[in-house]
Amino acid sequence: MNRQRNRGRVTVAVLAAMCAAAVLPGQAHAAGPGVYAFDPDAKNVQGAATNVEASTLDEGVPYRSTIKPGEKLYYRVTLDDASAAYVSAVAVPGDGGAVAFGDGITVSLRETDDTQCDRGRASFGSGAYARPVTAYASRTIKEGGSTCQEGGPYDVLVERESKATSSQEPWDLELRFLQEPKLRSGTSMPTEAPGSWPSASAKPLTGKQQKRSGGSGFSEATGLENGRWQDTVAPGQTRFFRVPVDWGQQIHATAGLSNTTSATKEFVGSALTLSLVNPAQGPVADAMLSYSGGPASASLRPLPPVAYRNRFDTSSQVSAMRFAGWYYLSVSLSPKLKESYGAEPIPFELSVQVKNQAEESPYEGDAGVFGVTDQDREVARKGPGPATTSTGTATFGGGPGRVRRTGGWGAACCTGGAGTGGNCWCCWCCWAV
Repeated sequence: MNRQRNRGRVTVAVLAAMCAAAVLPGQAHAAGPGVYAFDPDAKNVQGAATNVEASTLDEGVPYRSTIKPGEKLYYRVTLDDASAAYVSAVAVPGDGGAVAFGDGITVSLRETDDTQCDRGRASFGSGAYARPVTAYASRTIKEGGSTCQEGGPYDVLVERESKATSSQEPWDLELRFLQEPKLRSGTSMPTEAPGSWPSASAKPLTGKQQKRSGGSGFSEATGLENGRWQDTVAPGQTRFFRVPVDWGQQIHATAGLSNTTSATKEFVGSALTLSLVNPAQGPVADAMLSYSGGPASASLRPLPPVAYRNRFDTSSQVSAMRFAGWYYLSVSLSPKLKESYGAEPIPFELSVQVKNQAEESPYEGDAGVFGVTDQDREVARKGPGPATTSTGTATFGGGPGRVRRTGGWGAACCTGGAGTGGNCWCCWCCWAV
């Protein structure tokens, strides 16, 4: 779970020898509608029909699996006796696969005697079109708790529900298991939910709009800071972004879909979905907008500042704002727009505001993914940008610390350099995979 650190440097000449093929500038986000970029480090794992045959998921390692309609698949994790734990599953239906209201996945964490610790569910809701959705389950250490408090093996059960009218093709899964860092010695944390918090909507931003392209998956999410960001999204496509949100900070986000130049004014319900996901890839909140060819926008409901005590709230949206780190924003456009407005991408604006000064972390040592560093803030400030290479200048969008790779080689960008779209640019980079 620890943050990846630089493990050495290689020269341009060495990288040039390793990069047998290079993409052209502008191809960093060439993935078509419906294509999800799985973590390039993900290991294949097969779910089991019985818990005693379940494969073990290692902490901090991404995994890739599949699930069929109606399947109940077991995986296994080993927990300590002191840390909060999280297991998430991103469900990725096939490109264009039909889904219905209520289709989705459920993730539950259980003791080996089937005692349930927690469960989480993700569905497509009224925006019933195929797109990546995520769910997670957790184990919280509670003073005086009687279940799920011991260290040892635990079962992870992932279940898929699909209507008979929905596509019966298998869905891909991206799985992760994380444990929260231990609290500082002597730290006394609240054990009750917040009584109140600032719940007013943020005022619209008026600053200059900037262009920044989103990625095609969580591992390729583009860093953002406060501002108005412009991108395009095609019918059936999802764009991923990430925003550093520290302890005590409050995030606000709005997505505005541009008008179309088409003469068509046909109404499409739930045309765009804006989703927020926390650092453990647990769902926080969604907002949807309908479309009739004119400008339309949707905002996430006001959420509480990041606080340890949020985990004790009965509201899943409040509870999910329980730790600092990278929070993920995704923008999905319904494939139904293609019928009325064509297949061309439509411009949208993503407005992001993170308020309040950062507060001190409650953890002992490195917070890993559950913290925000100065480097994270710099990534959010710069976002994808030009990288000087041995053959010219390229644009990268994977963001420092995570890029696509070819032939078993991968490099992560520090102050420059990149590799995306399954190929690499030959440039100054540092190893981080």
